[in-house]
Amino acid sequence: MQIGELAERTGTSRRLLRYYEEQGLIFSERCANGYRTYDEPSVDRVLQIRGLLDAGLPTRIIKQILPCLSKPRTIHFADATPEMLATLEHELTSMTRRIQCLTRNRDAIADYLAAVRVGA
Repeated sequence: MQIGELAERTGTSRRLLRYYEEQGLIFSERCANGYRTYDEPSVDRVLQIRGLLDAGLPTRIIKQILPCLSKPRTIHFADATPEMLATLEHELTSMTRRIQCLTRNRDAIADYLAAVRVGA
């Protein structure tokens, strides 16, 4: 698929997709006319990258952990530095806090809607 289709299917701008490629997060083949083409797994990869970025991970960390996310049971970093591990620990804690906050907010909204519907 070409970059326009990947952009449409992932809700990601072409500019961002080119940035992801510059950062080594995704890869494309080049046609004779210079157009980028992406394989089907690129859709999931872009969505995964977007989720990790939304969770607050920087692209330099995402680039390091992406290979491990394809096969989570075989995660192994031969070059994992103490700094990288500390960053991942921090991000995990941060994500957990955000999930807890979102869960509380979701539950509060659900309770509110239930109460409003009963009164309606």
